[in-house]
Amino acid sequence: MTDMKFTNTPGTAPGTARGVSRRGLLTGAGRAVIGGAALAAGGPFILSARGEVPLKVGLVFAKQGTWTEQGELLVNGATIALEQAKSQALGRPVQLVWYDEPSPQAAQQNFQKLAEEEKVAAILGGTNSGTALAMSAAAKRAKVPFITPNAAAREITGKECNPYTFRVLTTTPVASRAIGPQLAAIGKKWYFICASYAYGMDVYAEMRKQLDEFGGTEAGFDKTPLGTTDFSSFLLKIRQAKPDVIVAGLPGGDLSAFLKQFADMGMKGRIPVACPIIGDSDLWSIGPEAATGIYGKPWHFSDPNNTAADMEFIAAYQGKYGKPPADKAWLGWFSMRSLLGGIEQAGSVEAAALLRGLETARFEDGAIPAYYRDWDHQMLRRSLVLKVKDRITDKWDWLDVVKVTPENPLDLDKQFGTREEIACAMNRA
Repeated sequence: MTDMKFTNTPGTAPGTARGVSRRGLLTGAGRAVIGGAALAAGGPFILSARGEVPLKVGLVFAKQGTWTEQGELLVNGATIALEQAKSQALGRPVQLVWYDEPSPQAAQQNFQKLAEEEKVAAILGGTNSGTALAMSAAAKRAKVPFITPNAAAREITGKECNPYTFRVLTTTPVASRAIGPQLAAIGKKWYFICASYAYGMDVYAEMRKQLDEFGGTEAGFDKTPLGTTDFSSFLLKIRQAKPDVIVAGLPGGDLSAFLKQFADMGMKGRIPVACPIIGDSDLWSIGPEAATGIYGKPWHFSDPNNTAADMEFIAAYQGKYGKPPADKAWLGWFSMRSLLGGIEQAGSVEAAALLRGLETARFEDGAIPAYYRDWDHQMLRRSLVLKVKDRITDKWDWLDVVKVTPENPLDLDKQFGTREEIACAMNRA
């Protein structure tokens, strides 16, 4: 297992705005509204001359296996957010330390290593729900603030919640509520194929609730091992069942393999495929000939509702990598922005102060600001439902936004669930 340690070089990435002062970022009731600009005033070269001790931030994302591409995208986005902040927080240079997460156990060990040996102020990590859950427990033990950008399993901010864990990605229940009505309008006979791990089983549970609410019937349900490469036997069963909709609770490479074989067997266009949460790279890896489906996503680069900060990020990413950012890159970027915003809001990297800073900061996100709900630490923001274009003409833009939910901003907190439903009993002792 190889670990990488690097310090971002000063300066903004292409397409980013100049930095503004911390004072300019704080609005109403002392709460931060973070845009795309730098988070701290002062020049990095002055800091270097004064010999400031770097503030370390840990990253635990995949460098190998099924999740490698998503791990790299998350780190790329987080790195750009830090570059836009001139690689500083509270007037100190920031150093990123990136460790691998080949398994939940290894992720926990690397989290502990970052906390004890690297003395990081906070950690971003969790390419998937399994590793995120493991690191959440480690965060509680080590008393180190932990932000997970890309994990959807409900337990993270539900029954396994703790004061040190914050989650950015929309939960599976919320994403399921967003996409459910769209699928029910197509038909009410659904076939479920879900990977046998936390996220896959969560998709099944929540989408089955949606089906029951609409008075539908289950045409079939298959659990597949994580990392399945041959879906032919499952596809034969699905074809025989003749469902109205296929609900695929499959991650990353598994979904890509499924869609490729779905198209190869001549099933594309006959039965709609849907998943409440998907990544752009899951589609890009299979080519436009096989791409199909209706999906939930936290963000999309061509969404006409994107903010000025989003557009600056898109320009910076395009300039650096030669293509628009996938949603995973945005999640890394937004998570790092939230961490930097929480640090600025707190005026400190001491754990208790930083936790409160993250709970009270507000982040620019269009019509209504996004924020971490203080009693479960779930990021509250609106969800997108998208459909693969009938005719793909752009190399990267394959999706159209068909719905933004909730339509009424006042329903945002309600959409994410009540205390009773979430079952988060956060012990702050």
